[in-house]
Amino acid sequence: MLTFISAKFGQAAVSMIGASIVVFLLARATGDPVTLMVSSNASAAEIARVRGSLGLDRSLPEQYLTFIGRAIRGDFGTSLQYRRPAMDVVLHGLNATVQLAAVAFLLTLLIAIPAGVYAAARRDGPFDRVVRGIAATTQALPSFWVASLFILFFSVMLAVLPTSGYRGPKSFVLPVATLVIYSLAGLMRLTRSSMLETLQTEYIRFARVKGARERSVLWRHGFRNAGLSVLTFGALVLLSLLSGSIIVETVFAWPGIGRAVVLAVNHRDFPVVQAIVLVLSGAYIVGNFLVDILYAVLNPRLRSA
Repeated sequence: MLTFISAKFGQAAVSMIGASIVVFLLARATGDPVTLMVSSNASAAEIARVRGSLGLDRSLPEQYLTFIGRAIRGDFGTSLQYRRPAMDVVLHGLNATVQLAAVAFLLTLLIAIPAGVYAAARRDGPFDRVVRGIAATTQALPSFWVASLFILFFSVMLAVLPTSGYRGPKSFVLPVATLVIYSLAGLMRLTRSSMLETLQTEYIRFARVKGARERSVLWRHGFRNAGLSVLTFGALVLLSLLSGSIIVETVFAWPGIGRAVVLAVNHRDFPVVQAIVLVLSGAYIVGNFLVDILYAVLNPRLRSA
């Protein structure tokens, strides 16, 4: 078990270092932010002074070492756009993103897991065919298209829901519905396939022979054993909702980190771009590490590895 944890920790550390290098280089590939901070008729001396104040006059290795040293302490510098600490911008947007992702994740669980369980229990029946059809359809729908369609129908044609921003509970409806559609298919299909495999085992047949109620067979005996893979995949779904809602937040002008990173890229705001992407990358890497450990704890076959 300790060997397994050490190996996964090493993989997570290497991934984090790689992510920091990629984030650092890609942020600078968007262009020189100095051109947006000085007037068009600024002198060469003025441009050099601004570059020096931002540390952009040093070599890339020096800039990276400075960046990573400060990032470890949670200091990503000052936002070039907002003139305040980049981490403050991240935390402000993270709060809105977490709220959106949490509601979408909860609804995804409430829909996908029961649908997958009962689809497996009624294999090849009408309900199963409907569930498989919904999973196949939702998996093929682009999130930006779904978001645009929701805005057209509910906001423009019916005028019952706001189109953008945060204006109270109603503002959650359209972005949450879009995220649920985006994340529903995978969890629903995995739950169904895991339950189909579990329902073919001997202990399930034995439980039915003993006269156990069908609901008890499905949930107490079936899902209790099939739920391991669903649990681990569900954690990854949550992480993807936190880090993959950029398109949805942009379409609905949701004040989260997804929209913040798009605005930061447009303004070549290096500190904010680096802070957001590195925080999201770190959350995803750490989340994957914890999921692997949880899987090892719950799966006896990996405890001695």
